[in-house]
Amino acid sequence: MSKVISAHAVSVDGYITGRGPRAGRGLGDATMLFDWYFDGDTPSRVSGGFKLSEPSARIFDTLAGRVGAVVAGRNTYEDSDRFGGGSPHPAARLFVLSHRAVPEIGETQTLVTTGIKDAIAAARAAAGGKDVALMGGGVLTSALAAGLVDEVVLHQVPVLLGAGRGFFQELPEHVRLRLLEVVPAPGVTHLHYEVAR
Repeated sequence: MSKVISAHAVSVDGYITGRGPRAGRGLGDATMLFDWYFDGDTPSRVSGGFKLSEPSARIFDTLAGRVGAVVAGRNTYEDSDRFGGGSPHPAARLFVLSHRAVPEIGETQTLVTTGIKDAIAAARAAAGGKDVALMGGGVLTSALAAGLVDEVVLHQVPVLLGAGRGFFQELPEHVRLRLLEVVPAPGVTHLHYEVAR
């Protein structure tokens, strides 16, 4: 059975954007969260244009190779300029979770307005047996609260941003994680957790 996973670049103090994220301004002033995508000499086999360090390329490509569909929240979708009408993953359909209409939804994008369970179910059906990736703190929090997340990967960048959009939002109860792997790499440490059940 496919898994539901989340993999995000995050600052040490828990931010996934810098100050002022919004449409037309991207993820704010936190571009350093993504420097590790381009600071290496190993091209990604999955996403063209990424040149990572060897350990980061191994982690990134392994995770990206598992993904068959992506569920993104409305803020992530807007801040990322609607992913240009496509998907953040070159081979995965995008499902946008929002409680209101989304202008200019692309033909390879699907809007889901009925909640996280329906969004993940639709993504899982489209994933062809592969995993469903979650993008955005709100989507991850909703999925964790519903007990739908199997793995969380933090690509932790050694910076304290001090402000921005926090990755984890308030949960109704504790969620315990089991550390599966730690991979240090230039400019980032990859922390791979399994959600304890």
